[in-house]
Amino acid sequence: MIRLLLAEDQGMMRGALALLLGLEEDMEIVAQVGDGDRILPEALETRPDIALLDIELPGRSGLDAAADLRTRLPDCRVLILTTFGRPGYLRRAMEAGASGFLVKDGPVEDLAAAIRRVLAGERVIDPALAAAALSAGPNPLTQRERDVLAAAVDGATVADIAAKVCLSPATVRNYLSAAIGKTGTRNRMEAVRAARQNGWL
Repeated sequence: MIRLLLAEDQGMMRGALALLLGLEEDMEIVAQVGDGDRILPEALETRPDIALLDIELPGRSGLDAAADLRTRLPDCRVLILTTFGRPGYLRRAMEAGASGFLVKDGPVEDLAAAIRRVLAGERVIDPALAAAALSAGPNPLTQRERDVLAAAVDGATVADIAAKVCLSPATVRNYLSAAIGKTGTRNRMEAVRAARQNGWL
C-alpha cells in the first residue's frame, strides 16, 4: 500500500481527495491535516510514503513543509497539489525537494497515476506550468527582499516591517526599493502583488 499524508486547508476539498484516493486499491490515507504546522509532526508519527501538500496553508506553507520533510524525513516524497499554478511556486517547490507539482483542476485518475510515478522515483510536473516556469526565468528577489515584501503584505509601515524582520528602517527602505526596481513596479504594494502573481513570495 502507498501511504499518503494529505495537507489541504479546505475541509471539503481535503475530505473529497481522501475519499477519492482511498478508493484506489493500492493507496491508504494515513494522515490528514489542514494546517502547515502539523505536517512534519504528523509525518514523523505516521511515516507516509508520499505527502500531498497544498502551498497556501495556515502556519507553514506547503513549500516550507516540503523543505522540512526533505531534511527530517528524506524517504517521504512530496507532491505539491495547488490551485495556483505560478511559475515561481514551481521553482521554489523543486528547490525544496518536491518530486511533483500538479494543479488541482486535473482528474483524480491523473493524480493517482502521478502518485505512483513519484513513488517509482519519477518527477511529475504539470506540462503547461513547466513551460511557463522556463519562460518566466528565475526569481530576481533575494531572500531578504522576499522577507521584507512578505512583511509588507498587509500595508505595514516601514517601522512595522523593520520590527518584524529585525532590520533598521533605512535597510528596509533599501530592500523595498530594490524589490520595486526588480519587479518593475511603482510602489511596495504593486511589488507585493507582482511577486505574489509570479509565485516569488
